[in-house]
Amino acid sequence: MVRVPAFWVVLTLLVAGTVRMAQMTGHFLTAYPKATATAVLLFALLAVPFWWFVAELDFIEPEPAELLVLAFAWGGLVATTVSIPGGVALDNLVAKLGSPTLAADWGAALAGPTVEEIAKTLGVVAIVLIARAQVNSVLDGVVYGAMVGLGFQIAEDIVFAVGAVALAGQGDQVQPVIATFLLRGFLAGVWSHTLFGALAGAGIGYLVVSRESGRPHRVAVAVLAVIGAWASHVLWNSPLLIDGLGNGALALLGVLLIKGLPPLLLILLLVRRVHDREADYYVERLATLADPRLITPGELAVLGSGSRRAAARRLARAEAGRAASTAVRRLQRAQARLAVELSRADPEAAASREAAVREQRAVLLRLGHPEAVAGPVSWRHRASTVATTAVAIAVLWVALSALGGA
Repeated sequence: MVRVPAFWVVLTLLVAGTVRMAQMTGHFLTAYPKATATAVLLFALLAVPFWWFVAELDFIEPEPAELLVLAFAWGGLVATTVSIPGGVALDNLVAKLGSPTLAADWGAALAGPTVEEIAKTLGVVAIVLIARAQVNSVLDGVVYGAMVGLGFQIAEDIVFAVGAVALAGQGDQVQPVIATFLLRGFLAGVWSHTLFGALAGAGIGYLVVSRESGRPHRVAVAVLAVIGAWASHVLWNSPLLIDGLGNGALALLGVLLIKGLPPLLLILLLVRRVHDREADYYVERLATLADPRLITPGELAVLGSGSRRAAARRLARAEAGRAASTAVRRLQRAQARLAVELSRADPEAAASREAAVREQRAVLLRLGHPEAVAGPVSWRHRASTVATTAVAIAVLWVALSALGGA
């Protein structure tokens, strides 16, 4: 990777972004130490489940950790520090070419998305230029794009949180930070920059890997995906419906759903389609082995689905304890690695992966749970799901009520 010229260009940009972000953070800490520390802590904690979810999207062929970190760093250090002055400059241009009123109403919707989506998409392009071999599916583009968006989202939210403290003019207080966390992190995080980045990343992934289609078609799809990310961002930032649904929690919920739900459903359907296509490809490679010591027919039906893999781990835990659940996960991971090596036609690497699968199979046999298959959904799992959903709705309602009444 270090031999690729693009690596040094990206490294230079990351260093410059780090310096700029360190200067901003130092200024924040000097002016509002308690609020800044609270913002960093809250949004760092928010990043953890998002990171885990994005990294697990491609279970069978996960992306290298160093490239995920690079994508996250690009979003948090390069895209953010470029977009802040770039957005201000474009907002001023809107005011000059249009009017101050237009800039006040639509500046955030036109300037921000234009600069930010370009800056984030360039992060996925940087990954392709540095490690082209690691981008071999549309799903890879989704993962890297989402990770760039996540880095941007966390860094921008911290800046906005400290900015809210300064705007409140009450000194080093954490209340504006918490309000920003609820609005931009908890409520808007589901369909914010991570989502927009994933959509643009899918287009770059299609451009790179879909060689069966002509170049004009692939370029058109990539451009359309980036425009879709931009349009979703414009809709989210736009002043539409700000006063159209009234006040209160229900009105705020309606605005969130109308603006955020369509792109969320779009990217979920896209991820489901590309995930299933990739999973089917790799499962077919394993099916050619016809060796139940490596993978059984029941395990073939489980491996390609995240929900069925989780169900298999729950069944193992219920029947043979926590150790069996851990062994099932390790077996699934080893089977996925074997599928990847089979697709690469590398006999030596495949033999090593086969040994890893047999090792985990032996562990399961010793635990009395020889096969990683999914059982029926238990009443306990249904009850847990209902309870978790109820708690989430309650927390959401409290946050909406607090913000709606503010």
